[in-house]
This record gives sequence, structure tokens and C-alpha cells, in this order.
Amino acid sequence: MKLRGAISGFGEVAALAHLPGWLARGAINISVVHEPVSARRHEAMRLIKNVRVYDDLELMLDGEALDFVDIASPPALHGAAARVALEADAHVLVEKPMCLTLAEFDALRKLAADRRRVLMCVHNWKYAPAYALARRMIDEGRLGAVQFVSLDRIRTEPAGARGAGGAWRAASASGGGILIDHGWHVFYLMQWLFGGDAPVGISAALSSREPGAGEDLADLRVSFSSGRSATSHLSWRGPARRTSAMIRGDLGSLEIEGDRVSFTDRLGRIDETSVADLPDDSYHRAWFAAMAEEFERAIAAGPGSGAARVNLAEARNAIALMSAARKSASDGGVEVKITA
Repeated sequence: MKLRGAISGFGEVAALAHLPGWLARGAINISVVHEPVSARRHEAMRLIKNVRVYDDLELMLDGEALDFVDIASPPALHGAAARVALEADAHVLVEKPMCLTLAEFDALRKLAADRRRVLMCVHNWKYAPAYALARRMIDEGRLGAVQFVSLDRIRTEPAGARGAGGAWRAASASGGGILIDHGWHVFYLMQWLFGGDAPVGISAALSSREPGAGEDLADLRVSFSSGRSATSHLSWRGPARRTSAMIRGDLGSLEIEGDRVSFTDRLGRIDETSVADLPDDSYHRAWFAAMAEEFERAIAAGPGSGAARVNLAEARNAIALMSAARKSASDGGVEVKITA
């Protein structure tokens, strides 16, 4: 039988990435949408045949028999929406960030466990072809022991900044800012590329050009329990869009520039590969179907599945790193330790 799901928050990321991903899954039926904004409800009705739309999340949950809810609203709303969906006995997939504080996260994780429901966050960069290739090469031992990771994200402005619904990304009141919008991705990627190693500290410099706005520039250095480290430069001030990475091991190193992957071994020999992907857009619609499949498998396996546990561990560490990064920046960039 098909799993019956709903999308809560039908902004551009839902319309352009989540919905096509769900439609690609034959065992999924998306026929319900929650969206407070009238224009976006009309967009859902245009895109989804026979969809039922609600402007109130709790009313939707009371009136519909749902297997899961996909939460794609602005970040400040994620925690509350996940809570009421879990209380309605739905499995929950949440766009990043899962929520904004560790206390909120721990309460959600306990609620999901008590209700025996799967709770996961959209960690879609794992399915970017270049990073999936990098992880395969690490698993094959081509890099040896990975010692250092650098992940940089440079943009000219926040995603969707010129659209009607993109203003929340830059506003701190709605959970915006580059540390949340891009930092969350680099935090879980660091953990994943280090094979699940746990972060133990972070030093950060954050800045914003406008009062009341979220930060638009971040320089981060994360230390891990193994003694390894990772860095990230995040900017909405760049002259052009650029996504790059460097992964260094004791047998070789990988450089990623967009969809190009270059491997250099210890003898200096270089092997370059271009990976197939759709054009690099802000919503990464080509990757969401794989994330949806992972969530679907986790529902089938149950909340104790390995994928669900790993996802929650990555998410909790990402929240801890965001909080510690803000403290580090306010204290002049000193390293702030991460506690369990």
C-alpha cells in the first residue's frame, strides 16, 4: 500500500524539490498540503491534482489520516510543526535545520521514540553526485585515512532572495542566516566524510552587513574526537556562485569544484572526473528523491534503523555546533567545546 503523506510549508523548496522527489516514488501519495499563505496554496492546487489544502496544521492533522509529514516551512517553525505531527502519530521528515535548540531537539527525539515514529532531517548533500563519489572513494580506501576536510560555499545572495518567499533566509527572526542555511549542510557532511566521527569543538567568526539580519559570512574550524579537523568558509557576498571542497587523506587528496572531482595520489598523479548532475540550482531537486527513498526505507525498518539513528546523531551535532559557533564568535573566535 502507498504511504500517504502531506507537505507542511509549500514554498519554492517544496514545489521545486520536495514535490518532484515524492512524485518520483511510486509507493508515495502526496495529496495534502498545509500552507498559511494563500498564493502558495493556489500553487499547490495548480501542481497537485485533487490536492486538499489547509491553512492550519493542527486542523490538517485532525482531519487527515497521514503516514508522514514533510516539513518544509521556514526554520523557526520546524520544531513546533514536527512536535504536533509526531503527536498525531505521523512519521516526520524535516527540512534543515530540524529545529533551533538542543532542548527542542532532545524533546522531539524522545517524543518520536515514545510514539515509535521515524524522525529525520533532509541531509540531501550526501546525494550530490560529487560528494557521493567522494564517499565511495573514501570507503574504497583510495584516500587512506582521511585527516582533513574543507567545505566552502560562496553565493552572491541567499537562495530565493529575488523571489516573493525568500526573505526569511536572511532574517534572524525566522531562523535565517548563512550559519543555518549552509552551515547545517557542511556540519553533517564533515561528520559523514569522517565516517561518523563526533565534533568536540568549534571556533568561528560570523558577521552581518545589516542590523537585524542573520549573518551572511562565516568562517568555521571544527575539531573532532579523533584529533582531525575541518574548516568551512560560507559567504553570501561572493562575486559568483562557487561550491568547492578539499578532502585530504594519508594516501591522496580529493578536490571538488562544482561537478568536477580531482584525485591526486602521493606520487602526484592526477585523475580527474566530471560527474553527471542537473545544473547546480539552489533547490537541488535532483537529490531529494534519494533522500525520500532513505526516509521511506527507514519507515519500513522502524525508528531504530541505522539510517534514522545516524541522521539524528548528525542533526544533534549540527545544532550543538551552531550554538557553539555563535558563542565562539561573540567571544572573539576562541574554541568552544561541544558537550554531549
